[in-house]
Amino acid sequence: MTDSGEGATTPRRNIFDAVHKWSATAAAVVALALSAYNFADLQQKPEVDVTLPHLLRIGLDGKDTHFYVQPTVSSRIKTQDVEVIRDARFQLTPTGSISPSKRSEFYWKEVGTWNFDPAAEFISYRWSADPSPFIVSQDKPQQPTFLFQANSWSFQPGQYEGSLQLRRTADRNPLTKNFCLIMSEKAVKEIRDGAGDRSIYFFRNDLPKFASGKYSGCYVRETD
Repeated sequence: MTDSGEGATTPRRNIFDAVHKWSATAAAVVALALSAYNFADLQQKPEVDVTLPHLLRIGLDGKDTHFYVQPTVSSRIKTQDVEVIRDARFQLTPTGSISPSKRSEFYWKEVGTWNFDPAAEFISYRWSADPSPFIVSQDKPQQPTFLFQANSWSFQPGQYEGSLQLRRTADRNPLTKNFCLIMSEKAVKEIRDGAGDRSIYFFRNDLPKFASGKYSGCYVRETD
């Protein structure tokens, strides 16, 4: 006599085995697609962003103007390749009534660090590296403090258009960030008076009192 329970179990087992095989196949296809996507993603060239800080520092060393800028250089995409920043260029162009007879010619002098003395409430600059290429990847963003110098040049009161350009490998376009800087007569005098002791003065582009009008979006001395 045939056991009816055993006969009913066999079709159910066959259905289960078929579903299991289809599920395993589907999972393998999905895993393969994800692997292919991740592999293709890793083969992309890194997308590098450059963000300027809200604060720039300026000073005079004798007759030479020093401009300190610390951008954030980062990659938004995880790739096998890294980006190499091989050079940094800096420009300031006077606008409006400022005499263009002697334009600034800045060059990348070095990389440095800032040191804060809490007792004296004083910040000082110190050399840390010569100008040289540096690497940027998703897990290794960079915030170098560039020191750019213009020999025998100083500011006049007025507005300047500036740009920071980071040059990459030969087959990629440079990364460029533009900004504006406003130099008041008071700020120019302050910088010139501090040349003897290498004083450094900061300019910001996020001060609430300069949020509108001609100062909007530009770097301005806080004491203006």
